[in-house]
Order: sequence, then structure tokens, then C-alpha cells
Amino acid sequence: MAGLVSGRGSLESLLTEIATFAMLAVPGADGAGVTMLEAGQPDTIVASAQFVRDVDTIQYRLGEGPCISAAASGETNGSGALGQDASWPVFGPRAAELDVHSALSLALKVNTDVLGALNVYSHAYDAFDGSSKRIGELFAAPAAVAIHNARLLDQTLRQAARLEVALTSRSTIDQAIGIIIARSGVTSDEAFVRLRIMSQHEHIKLSLVAERLVAQAMRRARVKRSESDE
Repeated sequence: MAGLVSGRGSLESLLTEIATFAMLAVPGADGAGVTMLEAGQPDTIVASAQFVRDVDTIQYRLGEGPCISAAASGETNGSGALGQDASWPVFGPRAAELDVHSALSLALKVNTDVLGALNVYSHAYDAFDGSSKRIGELFAAPAAVAIHNARLLDQTLRQAARLEVALTSRSTIDQAIGIIIARSGVTSDEAFVRLRIMSQHEHIKLSLVAERLVAQAMRRARVKRSESDE
């Protein structure tokens, strides 16, 4: 866990590494997965094996299972005989049909905030004892911090990308307004209105209309320069 570095890859790749490490760290585990919550609902889901993804998909679709319970309560949840566990009467038998009989779901918490859950599964019955639970909880604590930091970085990078696009669009729109002013002698407000009317009339974004206008102006300028050179 200490070797994981936020920012060297995507958030999803970090979650996948954590799931893989959890499978190796928790005694009795055959596979592991990490689920991130967004507005209380499963959002980013990764798994160390396909059977883990299949099991997790079932519980999210049904809205019941150890992961759902762990995320809701902020406490560790699990079972050594999912098919017979009355806690999840629909999910349990479905998991058993996939030959998954033991589950250990560990809430990923930073302070009081539940980010999601780390889910560890086994094909064996009663695979996870007290030692597995203790090691799993020890692992989940730094994992939650790493995920929290990685998610903050991911959100920051996305916001920066959106701002960069917005600034680029604004610059292009300003250039297009300047071109209209130069051609028509109107004010900047009138030029912007003309640009907006073109956008509405053609049913395309204002920024795309501006890009096209700027590109046309550049082509005309190149042609004039070429003619003058001749």
C-alpha cells in the first residue's frame, strides 16, 4: 500500500491495484473488488477477477449483499455460507450458484465518510476467520486514504480539463467577435448577438460557430498573403 502513488495512473487503475493487493493480503481470498460510491450509489467498480465482477454486479442490481450493507453501515460485513445466509435471501443463493460461498466486505472510510467498500470473496465455505477480518480492516484503512487522495486528484484534473476547454472556447469566441467587428463595424455586443443567432439558426454550439469563423478568416488571410507574394 505504501508503494502506491496517486497520480501515476487513472483512479480505476489504482483501485484495481488495491483489489489485487487485498486478494493477496487477506487469508482465504480467491478474489477481491473495490466499489466507489457516488451520491450513495455504486459508481466506479473494479475487480481482480471476472467472478468478482459478476458477484458484485448481482448485488448492485438487487440492492442487497455484504457490500451494500458495509457501505450503508460503515462496518465490516460478511458471511461464510452466502447461500444459506438470511441476511441476503436473494443475493446469497445467486452468489452460491457462481460457487462463491464466503464474503468479507470492508467499509472504506476516511474519518466518518464512507467512500465505498473493499469486497473479498472465496469459493470455500467459512473461508474468513477472525484473522482475515483483522488483516482486512488493517488493509482497508490505508487503502481508503489512498483512494480518497486519488479521487481528489482525479476530480481536480477533470475540473482543470473542463476549465481549459472553457478558456479555449472563450478565446475563440472573442476572436470571432473581433472578426465580425472588423468586417461589419458593429459593437462587440452586436457582434456577439450575431454569433449567437448563427449558432441558434444552425443548431450548433456557439464555440463551434466561432471556430469555423476563425478558420475561414485564417484561410482567407493565407490566400491573400499567397496572392501578394506572387
